Amino acid sequence: MQHRGEIIKEAVYKSGLSITELAKRIGKSRRWVYLMFENNSVSLDVILQIGTIIHHNFTKEIEEFEPIKKAFDKSNKSENDDFSGENWKNKYLQLLEEYNALLKEKLNS
Repeated sequence: MQHRGEIIKEAVYKSGLSITELAKRIGKSRRWVYLMFENNSVSLDVILQIGTIIHHNFTKEIEEFEPIKKAFDKSNKSENDDFSGENWKNKYLQLLEEYNALLKEKLNS
């Protein structure tokens, strides 16, 4: 099993955020943070919270996130989903053309 505390510790030190600032943002003491670094089984909720604070994605390092990540990816992705700017532009233009056609129809009747 992975040592979650060590993974978090490494990511926190790489982020450049001080332990004091991290503790303040989590609402815990510095001592709590250092004890967490020694903890082999830090909860996933705490890991996500720290990841948000230091802008780090722990899903690559922590195995337990993999099934959650796969389920989330499958449930949120379909073959027709495309949220690119080009797709939205095309949808807007299509609606605009339909609106103009309706206006012309109304004016001609």
